[in-house]
Amino acid sequence: MKKWMLTLPVALLAAVLAGCSQSSPAAGGDKSIKLAYVAWDSEIASTNVVKEVLESKLGYEVEMLQVDAGPMWAGIADGSADAMVAAWLPSTHASYLDSYGDRIEDLGPNLNGTKTGLTVPAYMDIDSIEDLKNADTKSALSGSIIGIEPGAGIMMQTEAAMESYGLSDYTLVESSSAAMVQQLQKAYDSKQPIVVTGWTPHWMFGKMDLKYLEDPKGAYGGEEQIHTMVRQGLKEDMADAYAFLDAFEWSAEDMAEVMVAIQDGEAPEEAAKQWVESHAEQVDAWLAGAAQQ
Repeated sequence: MKKWMLTLPVALLAAVLAGCSQSSPAAGGDKSIKLAYVAWDSEIASTNVVKEVLESKLGYEVEMLQVDAGPMWAGIADGSADAMVAAWLPSTHASYLDSYGDRIEDLGPNLNGTKTGLTVPAYMDIDSIEDLKNADTKSALSGSIIGIEPGAGIMMQTEAAMESYGLSDYTLVESSSAAMVQQLQKAYDSKQPIVVTGWTPHWMFGKMDLKYLEDPKGAYGGEEQIHTMVRQGLKEDMADAYAFLDAFEWSAEDMAEVMVAIQDGEAPEEAAKQWVESHAEQVDAWLAGAAQQ
């Protein structure tokens, strides 16, 4: 699997991940590992599955660090965190990739065929981002695009898209992933107009009839991949964990199983455990390299 070496300035994450010092099983025999992630439904699903495999199959104690996208990248680069399975490339997290240099190791994609963009209910009579410039459409939407956490890659993409499409009279509302979906569901249930920052895989596309607005200017790029990133030195410190993370790859359908179970009321840890138990052959394939360490 092709690996890229990336960069990052020193210690950007110190205030966010205070006390999260790097540990090394090789040095001290303590099999502990820190996984950074953002609170997107997709990353909650994938990170909990990785956590379950590391704990139940490889005997690690896993600490999950929920942070925003910038601190997530920073934590891997400065060693405050060991790994993440949540890097959306080449477009969504492009600015972090550009900024953070040669202090991260890219283990390649763990999921192919992702997409980001502005999303509306299918009942809305608009099809393109260009249509948002219509005065009646703007009025119906109260001049608002509902976003997620500030600093998220999709928020930076949306700011650039608004500039590219001449939507400076719109407001990009900072929110959270959960709050965005709540507002979308409320509008959907009452057939009200709404536009949100959306991405797939996401369970909301299975629960509601939604569509991406066409993006003729290519502001959001094309299909993307989600990559696994690890700190430098992980291979030497935790060879079995590194081998598993290098092999970890699944499909949007796999991820959707976990996301839907969580949305239906399962705790993320339990949903991940059930998925791992019911996909033993796939998990064993991930672990084949780790068994040789």
